[in-house]
Amino acid sequence: MLHKRPFTLVRIARTSSVSGGVNHESNQRKSRYRYPACALIAICFLFLVDHAKASDEASPPNIVLIMSDDMGYTDIGCYGGEIDTPTLNSLAENGLRFTQFYNTARCCPTRAALLSGVYQHQAGIGLMTGDKKLPGYQGDLGRNVVTIAEALGTAGYRTYMAGKWHVTRFTGPNGPKDNWPLQRGFDRFYGTITGAGSFYDPATLCRGSTYITPVNDPEYKPEVYYYTDAISDNAVMFLGDHAEQAPDRPFFLYVSYTAAHWPMHALPSALATYHGKYDGGVATIRT
Repeated sequence: MLHKRPFTLVRIARTSSVSGGVNHESNQRKSRYRYPACALIAICFLFLVDHAKASDEASPPNIVLIMSDDMGYTDIGCYGGEIDTPTLNSLAENGLRFTQFYNTARCCPTRAALLSGVYQHQAGIGLMTGDKKLPGYQGDLGRNVVTIAEALGTAGYRTYMAGKWHVTRFTGPNGPKDNWPLQRGFDRFYGTITGAGSFYDPATLCRGSTYITPVNDPEYKPEVYYYTDAISDNAVMFLGDHAEQAPDRPFFLYVSYTAAHWPMHALPSALATYHGKYDGGVATIRT
């Protein structure tokens, strides 16, 4: 049973300032608008690990790593934001919030560092996924680094990913695919290879290493397709299958959202929740 194994959940949120302090709300508000869509502050939640070590030292923990994209850290409720984020708030309430954190200010170098545990230049993605013909800037995750999925796989973990990959310049359906998720340590993958696209018909959407569309995907057919929900639903599907197929093995799940990266696509029900809320402009939100 999954719930009997020690469990670790880590949430990483790419945000709008290079550092931040949870005790200074006014500074948080200013930095949110001062550095639009740059850098990172993290929210890291560690559940049951210390207790698990004491009670069952031999059992490796299950690990869920959740990442959001281009989100200001004060956007969410637990950091004083006006947006309703009850699930994230509950995670923060029962976890740990960082007061200082840094990232690389862009999508792909942040992900390269997160996946490999080394600086982005060491991982080969010093800027974006274009090849600059310079060491550290080849725009493709290097073979000189090991991904967390590759490392955990050698320790007996089953490894799953749902969401945005964005650590290779090779995104075409015919490859090369040697730097796609299944080739870099993940056992199962649902998501997009490139960095952005429609939330209703995502570009480079794949199951495993095969291009699919929301229409022809044989495994997932919701009434309304929305990429954020699809990432969540497929992540849950992976865990359900894991519980049936490999309950004796630990798992690593990387849930890598595109939201809140452009394009700004939201379902009508979400938009209706905030109808009129921002009519007063930025000043009313910052105070």
